[in-house]
Amino acid sequence: MNGPLDRILRVWQLYALLALPLLYLIVFKYVPMYGAQIAFKDFAVAQGIWGSEWVGLKHFDRFVHSYDFGKIMANTLLLNVYNLIAGFPFPLLLALGLNYVRVRWFKKTVQMVTYAPHFISTVVMVGMLFELLDPRNGIANNLLQAFGFETINFMGNPDYFKSIYVWSGIWQSAGFNCIIFLAALSSIDPSLHEAAVIDGASQRQRMLHIDLPGIMPVAVILLILNMGSMLDVGFEKVLLMQNPLNTRTSEVIDTYVYKVGLVSQAMNYSYSAAIGLFKSVIGFFLIVAVNQIARKTNQASLW
Repeated sequence: MNGPLDRILRVWQLYALLALPLLYLIVFKYVPMYGAQIAFKDFAVAQGIWGSEWVGLKHFDRFVHSYDFGKIMANTLLLNVYNLIAGFPFPLLLALGLNYVRVRWFKKTVQMVTYAPHFISTVVMVGMLFELLDPRNGIANNLLQAFGFETINFMGNPDYFKSIYVWSGIWQSAGFNCIIFLAALSSIDPSLHEAAVIDGASQRQRMLHIDLPGIMPVAVILLILNMGSMLDVGFEKVLLMQNPLNTRTSEVIDTYVYKVGLVSQAMNYSYSAAIGLFKSVIGFFLIVAVNQIARKTNQASLW
């Protein structure tokens, strides 16, 4: 007999390895979809999900026509676009630079120094920012005073919020994210570099004409995936950095959901679920759109 069951039994170890991640996806990704229906209901705990009244798109309409919708969407999109434009090139440039370093101890030191911030928790990171940017005793303001400038309340000025959020994030994640590009660079055929050296190509020329085209498919895939999370912001970091003085530019979708849908006395779970579903649908369409653009420009794509 050579049926499907026999073939499975012959390589049962592989199916056993597949079972755990598959179980994780089912339990934590697909089962929760059952609760997404409360976005279309006036959910009441006493009545349960099925017993709650069906209201259709009421909560979506409420969010779109809310007074804060324009400000929240603008803050979320601007913060993500800023983060994408400023943060995306740094891991790439760091990987290209490290790839050409031949002094082993220096390369290892740079890798360790740039990777280390990734392992700092969000709470500790924000605490460090408050200490460094403190108006009275922070290092940044001490340096400003030393050069004769006035002190600045960085965390209280809404105009500085996005820059502080983005550049602290780049410092924390650039080293770790460049691992992906280093792996892509290691897969480039060495004979291409050997032929280029024989032809007299400089390091800059090899970087532009061999390394960049070699890692571009990986960069495009990462860009597509990042576009899918365009409305997702680091909730914990934004919430910890937020205060009444900078709310004008720091209020994003995630913090709005937390405050209006969960913290307020109304405890409107349906409204929170509707906003979360709205965000997911927008992210899905962005992934599809960017993937189609990548395909039409003959770049790598997810499908």
